[in-house]
Amino acid sequence: MKNLDILTELAQLGNKLDPTGAVSFPIYHSATYAHPELGKSTGYDYSRTANPTRSVLESAIANLERGCKGLAFASGLAGITTVLSLFKQGDHLIVTEDLYGGTFRLFEQIYKEFGISATYVDTSDNDLITQAILPTTKAIFCETPTNPVMRIADIKGISKIARFHGLLTIVDNTFLTPFLQRPLELGADIVVHSATKYLGGHNDVVAGLVVTNSEILAERLSFLQNALGTILGPQDCWLLLRGLKTLGLRMERQQQNSIVIAAWLSNHPLVDQVFYPGLPHHPGYEVQHAQAAGPGAIISFSLKNKDDITKVLKKVKLISFAESLGGVESLITYPFIQTHADIPQETREKIGINERVLRLSVGIESIQDLLEDLNQALES
Repeated sequence: MKNLDILTELAQLGNKLDPTGAVSFPIYHSATYAHPELGKSTGYDYSRTANPTRSVLESAIANLERGCKGLAFASGLAGITTVLSLFKQGDHLIVTEDLYGGTFRLFEQIYKEFGISATYVDTSDNDLITQAILPTTKAIFCETPTNPVMRIADIKGISKIARFHGLLTIVDNTFLTPFLQRPLELGADIVVHSATKYLGGHNDVVAGLVVTNSEILAERLSFLQNALGTILGPQDCWLLLRGLKTLGLRMERQQQNSIVIAAWLSNHPLVDQVFYPGLPHHPGYEVQHAQAAGPGAIISFSLKNKDDITKVLKKVKLISFAESLGGVESLITYPFIQTHADIPQETREKIGINERVLRLSVGIESIQDLLEDLNQALES
């Protein structure tokens, strides 16, 4: 059947693919596979190179992102590490300035040592991107929405700039997933995910996924995945497949909750600013509406008094003070000293990640209970 709704695609992942008829595709816990005879293979030889459970997951994410090849990795950073291995000494990349601290650490403390440089710009401004292009520039790497101040990059516009200059466009789609946004359809070359977040959805697996729409890139990335050994194990592949089946239902509820909470926070007397692309006054609202099916379920907000941060984090009861995001449970994080601690303080201050900002990953709980918890924590 063609043109299935994405909710149907998600619910059917792995079904009718195993020769035993298993509805839940099995976990193939095998490191190696027997050959029928010399010179012949079942298609599986050694699980670092290919594993049946991983193959189903990789095909699933490729289909969901409308790409030609998907690859599963031991973490989101393992996936990004593999993507950055496409580049060589002397290459230059343009990178979102307010990106996840772990990705910044990878650029600055690992690949910089290998002679790969990065210029950090506000990727919501296409003029700044164009101005940052050098003769050695090979790619534009952007998050959208950004983490945590929720800036919106124009994926179609960036991809057009990249194609004109012969560059790759790499988009981190962790916050929105293919349920809400498909960068490859907008012109991007590579999509990366921390699958630990919404794709897994239950805070019980660490994983990364990468998708490309280029056969040439697919062949090279497959080689790098095997050569570097950055693969995801079969047990975690199965957990991701199981989590993906409810992705649409979870994100619909999380987004619905987020829209209500963002509006509520915007009117709270202790809140200075709310960063959420679902609010009409957000500077990226129009671009977000044009390129995605929704604003997602991450809300960042700043308090008027930084001394209230400690009190709020101590007083939340239902919402957990914990890193990560995208699970069914609501989590609140303090980016200044947690997820973005590796970014220099002056850079954090410049891009708005200051001592008054909190990031809220909204879960699927009752909206009344979430509002009550936020209210009592702020009022305390």
